Amino acid sequence: MPPTQRDYYEVLGLEKSASEDDIKRAYRRLAMKYHPDRNPGDAEAEKSFKEAAAAYEVLSDTSKRQVYDQYGHDGLKGGGGPAPHDFSRMNVEDIFSMFNDIFAGQGGGGGGRRGPARGYDLETQISLTLEEVATGCEKSVEFTRMDVCETCTGSGAKPGSKPIKCTTCGGHGKVQQSGLGGMFRMVTACPACGGRGQVIKEFCSSCKGKGRTPKARKLSVRVPAGIADGQAVRVRGEGEPPGPDESRDGTGARGDLHVVVSVQEHRLFKRDGDNLILELPISIAQAALGADLEVATIDGGKTTVTIPKGTQYGDHFRVDSQGLPDLQSVLREKPRRGDMVVVTRVEVPRKLTAQQEKLLREFASSGGQQVSAETQSFWKKMFGS
Repeated sequence: MPPTQRDYYEVLGLEKSASEDDIKRAYRRLAMKYHPDRNPGDAEAEKSFKEAAAAYEVLSDTSKRQVYDQYGHDGLKGGGGPAPHDFSRMNVEDIFSMFNDIFAGQGGGGGGRRGPARGYDLETQISLTLEEVATGCEKSVEFTRMDVCETCTGSGAKPGSKPIKCTTCGGHGKVQQSGLGGMFRMVTACPACGGRGQVIKEFCSSCKGKGRTPKARKLSVRVPAGIADGQAVRVRGEGEPPGPDESRDGTGARGDLHVVVSVQEHRLFKRDGDNLILELPISIAQAALGADLEVATIDGGKTTVTIPKGTQYGDHFRVDSQGLPDLQSVLREKPRRGDMVVVTRVEVPRKLTAQQEKLLREFASSGGQQVSAETQSFWKKMFGS
């Protein structure tokens, strides 16, 4: 009995309503996490890497996604649509091209075979308060990246030794294969040297021939004011260098670091784009008679909001330029801010003093309003006086 396939949305950690960007972002995150270079010899990581690639291959294709949404895995196997690749039988290298296409299209690593080699992009997260969003801030981030091995300077060979030319491909890194009885020829990476053109006889003890080792990195990142939850700050050149397979001569550009922002909930304000929503509790008397009330602002100051007579529950009052900075205007160095929108919440007291109840009953009586009878005390009920 074949193993049960996990739902593709579950694999990527997405809802069915996910957008194309959500799908690409989720796959990119998982592919980086489970990339074989970052998990050497880990069969479970390789399995997860292939599973994420299989999910992305279907959900990133509009027609396949429609079929999958309607019929599930069975729809892709039958006549409902084209069958996806059997990722369970693929080599990891077979799905690198899809992984690399994503990164090449978004400033990521991998696709250097069509130009100068470029390393993989990395991603990390930071958490901001709404106050930090309002002002912008410097944040310290720590992450680990695969870096050039200091022992062998990236060659993968034991110091004092050198890789030798691959005898299978003659040092070219590519071989030709014939198909359909010799009717055509296909150029592929050399299976003996993995496309490097060289074979290591004595491996470096530090990197075991990989040419790359994990290295902790800490740096300060400037986060602009107005950034939103889920947006990222790109730090160029702080990703990984090209691997030995991507850069045979040891040259090439590093990928970038994407610092993804998570914004904490605020105890007073809710964000609506560049505007801030503040729910303001007011009393019945303030709603009926009006009041000038002092409220807090996101920058730690205070401002006065005028509540007019006859204000109703849910009425809105706008305070100009007391919201959050507009990110694009900040980047253009012409910052402008949204507004603060104060929403009234009329509160009904749960307990009244005798004097307050008397006044409210007189008010109701003057307006001809029917209210509950006055509650009598226990002793008055017992003795009738």
